[in-house]
Amino acid sequence: MQHGTVSNAGIGRGQREPADGEILREQAVLFRLTDRLYRANGLDEIYDAALDAICDALGSSRASILRFDSHGVMSFVAWRSLSEDYRRAVNGHTPWTCNEHDAEPIFVEDIRLSGESRQIIDTVLGEGIEALAFIPLASSRELIGKFMVYYPARHRFPDRERELALTIARQLGFAIEGERAETSATRLSALVESSDDAILATDMDGIVTDWNSGAERLYGYGREEMIGRPLMSLIPPDRQNEEREILARIRNGEHVGHFETVRLRKDGSSIPISLTASPIADASGAIIGVSKIGRDISERLRAQEQRELLLREMDHRVKNLFAIAKTIVSLSAPAAETPAALASTVSDRLGALARAHALTMLPATGHSVQAATSLHALIAAILEPYRQGTGEHPRFAISGIDMPVPSAMITPLSLLLHEFATNAAKHGSLSAAAGSIEIACSKRDDKVTVQWRETGGPSPVATEDEGFGSRLIRAAASELGGVVRDWNAAGIVLEITIDSERFSP
Repeated sequence: MQHGTVSNAGIGRGQREPADGEILREQAVLFRLTDRLYRANGLDEIYDAALDAICDALGSSRASILRFDSHGVMSFVAWRSLSEDYRRAVNGHTPWTCNEHDAEPIFVEDIRLSGESRQIIDTVLGEGIEALAFIPLASSRELIGKFMVYYPARHRFPDRERELALTIARQLGFAIEGERAETSATRLSALVESSDDAILATDMDGIVTDWNSGAERLYGYGREEMIGRPLMSLIPPDRQNEEREILARIRNGEHVGHFETVRLRKDGSSIPISLTASPIADASGAIIGVSKIGRDISERLRAQEQRELLLREMDHRVKNLFAIAKTIVSLSAPAAETPAALASTVSDRLGALARAHALTMLPATGHSVQAATSLHALIAAILEPYRQGTGEHPRFAISGIDMPVPSAMITPLSLLLHEFATNAAKHGSLSAAAGSIEIACSKRDDKVTVQWRETGGPSPVATEDEGFGSRLIRAAASELGGVVRDWNAAGIVLEITIDSERFSP
């Protein structure tokens, strides 16, 4: 707005001194405003108290409060005796921008002389307004809006009214800022308290000052147990230098980004976490504490380990499959009379190998696995690729008791047998044309035993080295009971021992 009637001068000549009664009335208005703002519960009550004070102190029945919205538009938030058409017509009209500092009040004694556009002047006059004032509302950091007071006739604004208007504006600005800060603090507190992450704060000596529910769940200590205690009680002895380094960086105003570490729970167990730390500053900017956010990464690390195990197993299996395929071709070639016969034999054996390999990959809960797989049938499926030997010589024989294999046991038992067969095809009895395997199943006391005995192959060589295959055997065996290996001159003997209760449905 362009206004030629703005004045910030003090009480000038010709302006009378206010009477004692007027001063007392103004003081009473300001006292009531202060009291109501202090007791206000939310912005609506703040606005209502301010509009009452504006009308009482400035002698008008019409007033409004406008705030900048998120788009920087000045919009009505509260008013007295203004029509909807008027509010709609002048909404967004403001002499200042939201980025403006040190905005000065504007007093318009006669809208006709304001220099505004004809449209604005006609709109204001059409509402029955001839004089008005724009009083900026500011927080400690920015311009947040304005309040306005309206008069039905031309109005002279004495210095006393102007001072009252600015006093009310300061009170209103402080109240809005306080409510906004309280709302933000309440919202932030709710977010912190509901977070699954452990959020805590310490002073610069490492003493805990704040502790949310996420910290209670992660570390096992209640809030009352940790407030006032040193945070060092959560840190393993070999990692306590971390805390000293964090405090040193925080004193320099640094933010400590995500890093992985270990902390101690109340029960003494350790837990891997991802940790961040940020400085806490007071109103003057001095750093007075540290806020920390910790997140449990146990599941992520377990998933990572599982993924790496699967990748190593896949690499191991691929290499084994190529070695077995080579063995199948070399063992099948001497007995094949034609290339076509060789191709047919190799194809059949590779197909059987693929079926056996697929069996070891089936989950224990798979429907096809649960369909009454017996111990003999499972062993036969694993050894099917090696069934045919040279001449009439059988490659393997299965004897002894037979019983259904529970679904939960199929995967570890298949992995064990598949690894035994793979090793036999690469280095043991199945690598020789005349080699064979005898598998004897028995039950003694509360144990079921599967004995794997190789004959006719190269002499086995015992080794202390543990490759991935050995680790896989050990891991699978731990799910069943145990495996014992015996390297004798005739061939390796392996014995799987399983608790018989595992065969119970």
